[in-house]
Amino acid sequence: MNIFLEKVTVNNKEILYRLLQYSLYEESANDLNEMNDNAIFEYKYFDKYFTDLDRDAYFIKEKNTNKLLGFAMVNTYTQIVNNGHSIAEYMVIPKYRRNKIGTTIAMELFNKYKGNWEVSPSRNSKQAYLFWKNVIEDYTNNNYEFKKGIFIFKSKN
Repeated sequence: MNIFLEKVTVNNKEILYRLLQYSLYEESANDLNEMNDNAIFEYKYFDKYFTDLDRDAYFIKEKNTNKLLGFAMVNTYTQIVNNGHSIAEYMVIPKYRRNKIGTTIAMELFNKYKGNWEVSPSRNSKQAYLFWKNVIEDYTNNNYEFKKGIFIFKSKN
C-alpha cells in the first residue's frame, strides 16, 4: 500500500479532532484519560497544533485513494533531552494495522525531523510499547535508550 503524510490544515481541524477522540478512547483503557460531561476526551494543547510553529499534525493517507488511515502529531516537548522532537499522538485505524503503515510513517517522521527524539508509548499498553520498541530498534539498529518509560534516540543524518 502506497502511503503518505498530509499536513493537517486548519480547514481539516475537526477531522483530526474526531480521529484524536478515537485514539484517546482507545488509550483510556490503559491511562488516566476521562471523558468530560459532554462525552469528549479533552486535549489541552490541540489548538496549538494550528498556531504554534513547534507542533505539527499529519493525516496518514493512502496515495491511490486518498483514504484516511490515521494521524500523527509531533512536537518539540521533550522530558529528558534538551532539544528534540516527540511523538505526541499517533494512531493507525485498527483495520489498517499490521500492514507496516505505522512503521513506515514513524520512520518517515524520524527522518523528516532531524536530531534527538523521545517517544513515550501509551502508559501501561504492552502493545504500544512493543510497537515502538520494534520500530525504534529497526530505525536505530538498537542504538537507543529507554528511561522512565521513554525511548530516546537520534534520527539518522
